[in-house]
Amino acid sequence: MGVTVYNISSTSARVNWPASPTCLDTFYSVMYDPNWNSLIMGYKRKSFKHEERIPVSQTNTYLGNLLPQTAYFLCVTCQAADPVREQCQVFSTPSESSEGHDRAGWEVAVGVWLTCCLLLLIIAGILLWGCLHNMCSLPGRSPESRPVVTTSVRQDMSSSGRLFTARSSSEESIKRANAMQSSLMLAQPTGHVITPDHES
Repeated sequence: MGVTVYNISSTSARVNWPASPTCLDTFYSVMYDPNWNSLIMGYKRKSFKHEERIPVSQTNTYLGNLLPQTAYFLCVTCQAADPVREQCQVFSTPSESSEGHDRAGWEVAVGVWLTCCLLLLIIAGILLWGCLHNMCSLPGRSPESRPVVTTSVRQDMSSSGRLFTARSSSEESIKRANAMQSSLMLAQPTGHVITPDHES
C-alpha cells in the first residue's frame, strides 16, 4: 500500500492511499504521531497517539489541527492490523511565517504578471491606433500631394502642347503663304510685257 500525503500546510494535510482488497475490516486506521519513538518501537499501534477510522469505501481523508513546523510519522492500515513499513509515510508541516511568505511571494508574482500584461495591452493598443490612423489619413493626404504631381505633369503636357501648337501654326502659315504666292502667280496675265516698241 502506497501512502501519499499532499496539500500540506502549517496546520493541515490530506492523505490518500490505494484500496486494499485483502482488508476484511470495515474501517481503515489512519494513525499519525509527531513522536519519532514510533519508529523505534517498530510500527506498533499503541505507539501512535492519533488514530482516525475511515470507512473502507473511502481511500482519502483530511488531517487537521496539526502543529506547524513539525515532522509527522503516519501509517494507514486495516483496523485490526499493525502497520508495516510500506504502509507508512513521513511528512513535515511548514512554519506559519514561511507559509505567509510564500503566499506574499505568490501575490507579488501575480501582480507583476498582471502589470506586464497591462503594459503589453497598452503598447499593442497604441501601435494599433497608430496603424489605423495612418491608414485612414492616407486618403485625406492624397489631395494635398495630388496637385504637386499633377501640376508638374500638366505643365509638361501644356508646354509640349504649346510647342506643338506653335509648330503646327507656323507650318500652316508657311503653307498658306506658299498657296497665296502660287495663286498670285497664276492670276498674273502671261505674255503682257510692256516693251519700248509697244509704247511707241
